[in-house]
Amino acid sequence: MSVEGGGTAAGDVRLPKPMKVKSKQPAQRQITAEQILREAKEIQLEDDFKAPKTIITDPQELAEYRLRKRKEFEDTARRVGRWNHSIWIKYAHWEESQKDFRRARSVWERALDVDYTNTNFWLKYAEMEMRHRFVNHARNVWDRAVSLLPRIDQLWYKYIHMEEMVKETAKARLIFDRWMAFEPDHACWMAYIKFELRYDEVERARAVFERYVEVLPSVKAWVRYAKFELQHNDVSRARTCYERAMEALGEDSHTEEFFLRFAEFEEMVKEHERARAIYQYALDHLPKAAAQQLYTRFVAFEKQHGSREGIEDVVLSKRRFTYEQEIAQNPLNYDAWFDYVKLEESTGSHDRIREVYERAVANLPPGNEKRFWQRYIYLWIKYALFEELDAGDMDKAREVYRTALKLVPHASFTFAKLWLLAAKLEVRAQRLPAARKILGLALGSCPKGKLFKEYIQLEMTLGNIERCRTLYEKYLEWNPANATAWLKYAELEVMLSEAGRARALYELAISQPVLDMPEALWKAYIDFEIAQGNRERTRLLYERLLDRTKHVKVWLSFAKFEAEALPQQQQEEEQEGEEAQ
Repeated sequence: MSVEGGGTAAGDVRLPKPMKVKSKQPAQRQITAEQILREAKEIQLEDDFKAPKTIITDPQELAEYRLRKRKEFEDTARRVGRWNHSIWIKYAHWEESQKDFRRARSVWERALDVDYTNTNFWLKYAEMEMRHRFVNHARNVWDRAVSLLPRIDQLWYKYIHMEEMVKETAKARLIFDRWMAFEPDHACWMAYIKFELRYDEVERARAVFERYVEVLPSVKAWVRYAKFELQHNDVSRARTCYERAMEALGEDSHTEEFFLRFAEFEEMVKEHERARAIYQYALDHLPKAAAQQLYTRFVAFEKQHGSREGIEDVVLSKRRFTYEQEIAQNPLNYDAWFDYVKLEESTGSHDRIREVYERAVANLPPGNEKRFWQRYIYLWIKYALFEELDAGDMDKAREVYRTALKLVPHASFTFAKLWLLAAKLEVRAQRLPAARKILGLALGSCPKGKLFKEYIQLEMTLGNIERCRTLYEKYLEWNPANATAWLKYAELEVMLSEAGRARALYELAISQPVLDMPEALWKAYIDFEIAQGNRERTRLLYERLLDRTKHVKVWLSFAKFEAEALPQQQQEEEQEGEEAQ
């Protein structure tokens, strides 16, 4: 059934008329969801809403209010109390504000059932009892707390503080004894000691220190014990503490802090020699990296109480530790060993110098290559020179050279300098047979040109011509291509006026198939013949030389020879002219 005039039948739904959109273009100012939420939040913050103050006028209203609040707390605790512990604290504080301590204790106990490891529960529970002077209740709470959580130091501190506040010193001491049975850290032991000192119980404090250093044997504990004895003017007991610490801790006592405190103690009691001995012992046994402050303090100590020699000793010790650190990092750093030896030589202590040399030469090079041995071998040379020149021990120097020569792998390479220095040592000691034996052994095992030259020079100095000739022959057998050796041998014969031998040597020399400097040899041969006045022999030498080479310099020299008179003829002409005049 329908009704005219726009009526609707029962059950029909009237829909709103659709609105016509005037403009479908985007608005100039766009509003995001984030902006809408931010504005809503700002409005909430600006709203200074305050809960209405409820005025309770009769006991019935108060009971209703308490019932309502308890129901709210219970519902919240049941819903989030397992993980939101602040609910229990608020609940207990509210019950406390209502002066219903029985219910407040019940709330705290329920909270502890949820999480007894929560330190905050125990602290606030005990503080509630203490605020309202329920001492026995508070004592009971603290006792349960420290029994269940003995490693929480704050609980012990609060418990002891409460007993001290109520003047129960004996009970506080018993609590400390219970606490110390768990062997807490250093601060806890010091709190016990300070507690005894507050009541002038020095002997009890000393007994606590004895237990302290036994339970926690450390440098910190022993140093505190010594300071305690010094504060009570017992110097001998304080020194005994440091000495007992070194015995009890062993190498663990070798720390910079311990030695600094020990030395400062001796310095404080005017025992400067004892302090100096402690500093020196520490510097000898501690690595440099762990003793920087110790060095600085020792230098200041010597400047204040020591002499110039003492200050120099400190500086030497510091440099000595620097070198020790370098060679510890790289024992094959021979430059560091040289510097170390130089430092010890400046002190003049032969034992120390000898010790450093022995440690240095014990570090053999890594391989049998001469480049690795070049720096190392100078350690032996300097060692031997030290024994000979500074220590004046010829036998020790001879032993050093002998050991060095045994170490060098002569099959791969050798050091002529080492052989020659060993031989010259024997010459200075006037032991010529030993010097010849050393040089002969060198030439037999590892011949070198330098060895031949020095050996020949030695025999020449001694006037042993036959030995010189024998050595030259050995030299030329070993290296016939060495033109210098031929020249020196020929010059020796010329010096001895043995022209025939010299000429024969020159002939042998120029007949060698290989020479390192043939031009020098030919020139020396020609000059020799010119000096002898043999024009024909000289001319023949030039011709033989021109058969081998057509160099222009040879032609020029030949022409110059033909153009000039021989030195002997020129001298004879000058003599005849003088006689005619």
